[in-house]
Amino acid sequence: MTNFMDLALDEARKAAGSGEVPVGAVLVRDGVVIAAAANNPIGAHDPTAHAEIRVIREACAQLQSERLTGCDLYVTLEPCAMCAAAISFARIRRVYYGAADEKGGAVEHGTRFFQSAICHHAPEVYSGIGEQEASKLLRDFFQQRR
Repeated sequence: MTNFMDLALDEARKAAGSGEVPVGAVLVRDGVVIAAAANNPIGAHDPTAHAEIRVIREACAQLQSERLTGCDLYVTLEPCAMCAAAISFARIRRVYYGAADEKGGAVEHGTRFFQSAICHHAPEVYSGIGEQEASKLLRDFFQQRR
């Protein structure tokens, strides 16, 4: 069986190689990768071009649907509020994420979007998947920029 978080980490490495914050995401349905994406807000000149948003857009286009029911998202960093809202609206079944984001995360930190009254759909959430590698990628990236 393919390790989907490893594929997300590959996408994060691609982002880092392009000078983007190293975050990668993979969307899976029935054990098949539907879409994969790396962070790209700088390159796209688009603050919404987070890996999660990009993978959701690609998967919706592939499946010709605004809903991703039955799909699972693997992402290397805890999603922010914008991405958590998109995950909810897309009706993604499960979210697996690597590194926690105490400052910008909105799943188990910050606003805890999926636990809020305005959340229409809350996926199952599994944290700490590939956490060491995801955290190392982020630490190394920001150390190089200091």
